[in-house]
Amino acid sequence: MNVFLSIVIVISTIVVMECVSWCIHKYLFHGPLWFMHKSHHEKSHSFFEWNDLFALLFAGLSLYLMFIDKDVFGYRFFIGLGISVYGVIYFIIHDWFVHRRFKTFKSDNGYLKAVRKAHKIHHKNQGKEKSRAFGLLFVRKDLLNS
Repeated sequence: MNVFLSIVIVISTIVVMECVSWCIHKYLFHGPLWFMHKSHHEKSHSFFEWNDLFALLFAGLSLYLMFIDKDVFGYRFFIGLGISVYGVIYFIIHDWFVHRRFKTFKSDNGYLKAVRKAHKIHHKNQGKEKSRAFGLLFVRKDLLNS
């Protein structure tokens, strides 16, 4: 597979993962999988939460896709790589920057501040119902200008 197409697949997968994550978060995490996701909306008493198991699920899918295409570096390999890159971005932005699991990442960047604000809007409601702002990377325009 040529390099340009591989890069397009990885970038497209990252964009699709943001959309899929939004839908999964809204309709599954705040729906039938709330019993696991609610640990993310409660005060944490340890470094790990039940919600972290979702990251392991996506990591497993990513590794599986890369493994089955490792010999030919086909499209599935690059979809898996895109899922992995999204996971790293998610970890850095969501866990490290927004939730401050590590206290080392601060920024005055307007976009990152908007991401944090959107997530605070999401967490303002501690319950399963009536939450807003389910995404991570796509931020409403009004939050960027505030």
